[in-house]
Amino acid sequence: MKVLFPTGDIVHPRVGPRADLMNGFGRKQLTATPSSSFRFPRGAARVGIISNPRSRRNWTVDLERKIGPGVLAAAPTTNEQLVKTLRSFAEQELELLVIDGGDGTVRDVLSAAAGIYSDDLPPLALLPSGKTNALALDLGIPVGWSLQDAMAAHAAGRIQTRSPIEIRRDAQEPLCGFIFGVGGFVMATELAQSTHRFGAIDGLAVGLSLVGAVAQTCFGSLANRWRAGERVEIYDYETGETKVRNLYLLLASTLQRMPLGTKPLGKTTAGLDVLAAEAPPRLLPIAAAAIVAGQEGGWLQRHGYHHAHDIPPVQLKLEGGFILDGEMFPGGTIDVRTGAPIRFVTP
Repeated sequence: MKVLFPTGDIVHPRVGPRADLMNGFGRKQLTATPSSSFRFPRGAARVGIISNPRSRRNWTVDLERKIGPGVLAAAPTTNEQLVKTLRSFAEQELELLVIDGGDGTVRDVLSAAAGIYSDDLPPLALLPSGKTNALALDLGIPVGWSLQDAMAAHAAGRIQTRSPIEIRRDAQEPLCGFIFGVGGFVMATELAQSTHRFGAIDGLAVGLSLVGAVAQTCFGSLANRWRAGERVEIYDYETGETKVRNLYLLLASTLQRMPLGTKPLGKTTAGLDVLAAEAPPRLLPIAAAAIVAGQEGGWLQRHGYHHAHDIPPVQLKLEGGFILDGEMFPGGTIDVRTGAPIRFVTP
């Protein structure tokens, strides 16, 4: 597991486009792990929050003031501290766990929590403060939703469920996320990271990277890495069949709504939905427009664009890496499946 927040208890950005807003900005820091002496106010809900001070919308925010009193709060900076924090939270028998960050922070918290909470994970609330917040968008959580908003929604019983994608490798604890991609999706994510450096976030970053990916593919030769595709070996546990495909792109998600209102997975389900595009892609500009509008089957399938819904567990052998919620992980042999539903507090 990658370090959740860079080294040190709390690290504020000192370089980069927003560094001038943070240099010399003093504030009391949150501890990396909660104090054992903490006690919840009598009669109050047992709420804990894991905050990422490196998330874009937290750069100039006083986290202690944002969180307020009476809440168990921590900002772990390494995976070891994150695990220690979650174990401490589990001992406190939380009624609500709040994640203050973007999609990557959610992925890291859920992945670390899998081996601690098992099936006893409390309801989660998201404060979308990252560069990308696709899960929050899917759940209808607006930017600026506060901890107090989340606690009020929890008290009112406003809950939605989403099942994560679980990525398992050998005997390791699973990675848990919501958007998985291979091939062209890896390169498109690299483009999205470039747009982040120019200030584009959320839907704007998705739109710019989509346009850039189509342009890179259409104007490249057959040897262009965008068009060449990636060899993917797929083993279906239910049928026992193995298929080998050369794919331009493989995209999978358990989200029901994607950023910018796009519908690349067609008619979504509560399970794992997939789009697989063969390489080299055919009629890409026309096909891309149809796919983001939600079309599937028919002429798209005949030209190598395949959708599948609520798929069972599969094993993938990947020559390259894969993306899970915006971060690159090494390829090889991995199991991909739908995880158990998670409860999320929503407006």
